[in-house]
Amino acid sequence: MTLRPSHVHPYLAPHHDGQFIAFAHRGGTKDLPENTIPAFRHAIELGYRYLETDVQLTRDGFLVAFHDNDLFRTCGIKGRINEMTWQEVSQARVDGKEPIPLLPELLEEFPEAFLNIDSKSDPTVQPLIDVLKKSNALPRVCIGSFSHKRISQFRVALGDQVCTSASPIEVVRWIAGNVPIEPSCLQVPMRQGPIPVVTSRTVRSAQAAGKPIHVWTIDVAHDMQRLIDLGVDGLMTDQSITLKKVLEANNLWTHI
Repeated sequence: MTLRPSHVHPYLAPHHDGQFIAFAHRGGTKDLPENTIPAFRHAIELGYRYLETDVQLTRDGFLVAFHDNDLFRTCGIKGRINEMTWQEVSQARVDGKEPIPLLPELLEEFPEAFLNIDSKSDPTVQPLIDVLKKSNALPRVCIGSFSHKRISQFRVALGDQVCTSASPIEVVRWIAGNVPIEPSCLQVPMRQGPIPVVTSRTVRSAQAAGKPIHVWTIDVAHDMQRLIDLGVDGLMTDQSITLKKVLEANNLWTHI
């Protein structure tokens, strides 16, 4: 896909050159604890430059790179992050091994990486805006959320400085044939329940409107190949080695 230069956010610039974007979802490996520095470093060492992560907010206002609302699934601890201080959260270990990183830590640790950030709750919005402004990270960040309200707040506050993916209601409009204007890109699953989301028709309509399509979370090689054949612009995966091999076989692997 080629985007018109005047409409390209720096985050999506590789698409202007026809490049495919590979995302390491929460670090992109089942062999290392998700959303941790070692997982993201593993992806970088493989050649990934786009990292997907999530943000939650502690009780005392610290943004942490963490998917769930509570610590039980990954850390075996009963406790909701929004009810805990950063000092308390910092003692937890993902899979009993690695600490939970702060978002500013990720931005500093991987200064050349692009981050796809899922805003997981309403209280994360303003702190995330503040962190991205303070760190001058807006050119290398795309923000997504399952909440249209949150996505809208980012767009109002940051204007064209921010790259945003489509909210669920915008995805529904797209599937119905009305490509939304506001999102910079569409980041979607292959299916929503029984309904196919990514089809040749929806891919064509989005790309005709200048909206790249990134599909999550694709871990099986034949699914990766089918989506590549449909013409999608990027894939998110928990199997970063597999995706790299598939992209290499299609001459799509690029060190961005």
